[in-house]
Order: sequence, then structure tokens, then C-alpha cells
Amino acid sequence: MASLRAQRFGWYMIDWAVSGFSTSVVTVFLGPYLTNVAQAAANENGIITPLGIGIHPGSWFSFVVSMSVLAQVFVLPIIGAIADRSHIKKSLFIAMSIVGSAATTLLYFLNIDEGNYLYGGLFFIAANVAFGACMVVTNAYLNDLSTADERDKVSSRGWALGYLGGGILLLIHLLWFGSVKDSGGDTSLAVRLILASTGIWWVSFALIPMSLLPGPGRSVVKKINIRATFLQLFATLRHMASYRVTLLFFIAYLFYNDAVQTVIVMASAYGQEELNLGLDVLTKAILMVQFVAMGGSLLFERVASWIGSKNAIMISLLGWIGVVVTAYAAITTEGQFYILAFVIALVLGGTQALSRSLFSQLIPPDRAAEYFSLYEISDRGTSWTGPLLFGIALTMTGSYRTAILSLVVLLVVGLALLLKVDVTRGIRELNQENK
Repeated sequence: MASLRAQRFGWYMIDWAVSGFSTSVVTVFLGPYLTNVAQAAANENGIITPLGIGIHPGSWFSFVVSMSVLAQVFVLPIIGAIADRSHIKKSLFIAMSIVGSAATTLLYFLNIDEGNYLYGGLFFIAANVAFGACMVVTNAYLNDLSTADERDKVSSRGWALGYLGGGILLLIHLLWFGSVKDSGGDTSLAVRLILASTGIWWVSFALIPMSLLPGPGRSVVKKINIRATFLQLFATLRHMASYRVTLLFFIAYLFYNDAVQTVIVMASAYGQEELNLGLDVLTKAILMVQFVAMGGSLLFERVASWIGSKNAIMISLLGWIGVVVTAYAAITTEGQFYILAFVIALVLGGTQALSRSLFSQLIPPDRAAEYFSLYEISDRGTSWTGPLLFGIALTMTGSYRTAILSLVVLLVVGLALLLKVDVTRGIRELNQENK
């Protein structure tokens, strides 16, 4: 078996492997490209009609994100229950990495000329569900590979390496896309190749954690009742209700992280449609976010060591409220968009890494994967309330500014609930329960 240091490195490399999906697919290229595909398929009234429902083409991607998370509501608790009861976390990670990378690679066949936006939506949903399942298993390993006083450090370093990996892949994609555009080549084909190469990157680097993470050992799989796992979502929620502090933090997280993830997912569409920025500008901004966020993650780790994880998260949320209000009221130029992206990068790492580590301290260690399956429903690129709210606001008003401002409601509610979370009490009650 690999040493603890090697196992942690393998765990860090999961973020490296999957972050390319978050950056190149979810955040940068797929949103604007899928919007263009949907626009090409629009009828004479400028709308598309998936399942007979008329919607704005620009709303299609946000609705697809919401649908992928509704699917996760049913799938991820099952994955978490299987991981906890059978001790096959590693096997689940391998299987979900293969499914997710394959679905991502198949996005190559998404074509503007064919207007096959339904095809793109279907394979994105499959990829995003697999991505969420990978992260459920990944997060469940955090308790296995670190003690309570190490969680902020280990979690933050995992996020930091993920930002670096996603940033390097995005840089490669930016150089490729820029060279194709400058030479007058087929940019549509370039985007399709970028989507496919992200799937290849995912499975290639997933080989490292596959070889280093600990397996189940000799006592292998308990019998799993598949029917019972379908009820796991409600069973886990009922169990969480016995830990009131944990439940309160989880509800707060659902609110504020839905808003955070929606800003990340819809940033490219906002820049393209509202500010008329080119895809090269958007990619450069997101690339900057990746590298600055790596430093922001490590910075907030230090802040948390001074004032505590909860207070550090609250500071980051005030930053997010400022971002949303500024995006609505003041952003009109390319330079201002870059400044906004820089601020997002500073607060992004702190919000994500510290939320994960704080949640890990508030859950029963023997049900970590099960609890993290619920957590992942609102984790990176997998929220649904925010995209749904964004899509409805955009369909009703036709304004991306109004749509992004609507997210401030989620941030304020999340911040208000987080303010009431008594972390010390939550940890004490959990320790007493599990003695």
C-alpha cells in the first residue's frame, strides 16, 4: 500500500484530473457553444421547443445544468450509500471517471450545422452526473486521509492543485483556439476538439489516483440492497436532522453555493451575450481565475487559521455579493470584466475549499460518502436552484444583468443562515454522539 503522503498526492490529483471539465467544458466553452447550437435550431420566433416547451435559446444551457442536478438528486445518494456500505470507493471512482470522460469526449459530435442541442444536453447531463459521483467519492476520502486539524490544509491544497491543473489545460485550449481563430480556421471544430480532449485529459490523469488511493482491503463488499439505496436521499436527510448544526450549515451551503456555481457556469454566456466579448477574451479571463484562485485558496487557508473557517467563508460571501451587484450595475467593458474576474478568483477558492473542510468536521465519519453525496448536489458546477432562477429571470426579462442580479437573494439567505451556525457546538455534539 502507498504511504499516506503518496495517497494524499493521489487524492490531490483527482482535482487535477477533473478540474478541466469544470473549466474548459462547464465554465468556458460549452455554455456559449451550446447556446449557438440552440440558436441555430431556433424557430422563426427565435425560440427552441425541447419537449414542446418554448424557451429562450440562451436559457438552454442553464436548464440543462438544472436537469443534470435533478438527476444527481437520485444518483449521488445511491453512490454515497454504496461507497459507505461496501467500501469500494476506489472502484466507484474508476467507473465514474470512465463514464464521465467518455460522455465528455462524445461532445465532439455536437454540431452547429445540425442544431443538435438535445444531443449536447444529453451528454452533458451524463458527464456532469458522473463528475458529481466522482466528487462524492473524492470528498469521502478527506476523512480517511487527514485528521480534523489537518482538514483545512489538505482540502485547500487539493483545490489549489485542481485550479492549477484546470488552468494549465485551459491555457493549452486558449493557445489552440487562438491559433485556429488567427489563421481563419474552423473555430466550431476547434471547440469540438477542445471538448473531446478534456474527456481524454480526465481519464488520463485519473490513472494516478487509481494507482495510489487505498482500496477496500481484504474485507470486501457487504451485500447491497439496491432498492433501499433509492430511499437513501430521504434517509440521509432524516439522519442529518439529528445533527442540527450540520443541517443548518448544509442548508446555508445549498443557498450560497448555488449562487456561486451559477456565476461560474454562466460567466461566459454573460460576457458573450451582454458585453459582446469574444470567446478568446472570456477564455483569458477564466484562465486568470484559475491561477489567481489557486493563490486565493491558499490565502483563505491562512485566513481561516487566524479567524476560523466560518468567519473566513463569511468574508468570501460578502465578496460574492459585491461581485453580483457590480456585474449588474457597473460592468460594461472588457477591462472591467477582467477586474471582476480577478475578484471572483480571490474569493472562489476560500468559499469552496473551506466549505468542504468545515462540512467534513460536522458529519459522522462512518457515513462520510453518504453525507457528501448530498453535499455534492450543490458543489462545483452542479447546482440547480441558481441556474433555474437565472434561466427563468432571463426568459422573463431577456436581460442577463437582471438574471445575474437575481442570485443575490441566494447569497444573502446563505450568509444569514451561516451566521447562525455554531461550529463549536456542532463538533462537540458530533463527538459525544460517536464516542
